[in-house]
Amino acid sequence: MNPNEAAIASDEADRIATAIETVVLGKPNVVRLALTALFNEGHILFEDVPGVGKTTLARAIAAMMSGTWRRIQFTPDLLPADVTGVTVFDQASGKFEFHPGPVFANVLIADEINRASPKTQSALLEVMEERHVTVDGTRHPVPRPFLVVATQNPVEMDGTYRLPEAQLDRFMVRLSLGYPDAAVELALMRGAARRSADEVEPVTNAKGISLMGELAERVYVHDSVYDYVLKIAQATRAHPGLRLGASPRATVALIRAAQAHALVDGRPFVLPEDVKTLAGPVLAHRLVLTSDAALRDLTGEALLDQILEATPAPQPGAAYAAAERV
Repeated sequence: MNPNEAAIASDEADRIATAIETVVLGKPNVVRLALTALFNEGHILFEDVPGVGKTTLARAIAAMMSGTWRRIQFTPDLLPADVTGVTVFDQASGKFEFHPGPVFANVLIADEINRASPKTQSALLEVMEERHVTVDGTRHPVPRPFLVVATQNPVEMDGTYRLPEAQLDRFMVRLSLGYPDAAVELALMRGAARRSADEVEPVTNAKGISLMGELAERVYVHDSVYDYVLKIAQATRAHPGLRLGASPRATVALIRAAQAHALVDGRPFVLPEDVKTLAGPVLAHRLVLTSDAALRDLTGEALLDQILEATPAPQPGAAYAAAERV
């Protein structure tokens, strides 16, 4: 990829981000991190307290694409067939017909995903990884690109089920919006964001998102950056405070996210700073603490910060020089 292509892609990313930020105020960094996952067709988990805009951001991501999107409000009585679809017998034709569920869309908003039972949550495992569902032995592909944007509230635990590690590992990033600063909250009180997320103007389509993903794959990654990511992953697997470290799927996701992050910034190559920025959103939710670490109120983010501090980052000079020759 040459610098001109990277600059054009960055302008397109800015245009998409601007559309989303018409309803999600004061969170440009979170929006751009979401785009790094979107361009990779990577699933996003928004985890935060109620009322900070998780669902609004999820709906804005869906609305700015002119593709199809569906929303499921996850509840304890939701069944797997309510997500994937069901095969029914048509008396008129005398044949069994498949009635697709809401998962057959470019963007699936899984609102309060942790309120559904583990059985229903498992209905998403196959489609999140393989982009198809199997019903009654028949495989049904979903539209591409396909993206699950899920939300959950980590504070209110009544009537919720913890997401299993296998499902958490399928989310490319976990993001948190946090409370807005005083100026933004005052603007919200005065009605600065009265537009609904559904009113966000579509500025791209499924083909445009796929093209951005193809460009991200062409962003150059120096061998030293690959080695840096591997050392971070291996350190999580050997850390005494972690029972489960980063998986190979996580290392691949971190590299892909770093490539998209560089593209959004207008660079045709990845820097170690991209890896540092994305290590938390990509890796932290995949880590499982030991009981001792949990009793000491440690978090995956805190232990990951320790690992990043102890793992020397490569000098960016080699990446610059190598990228100029590509």
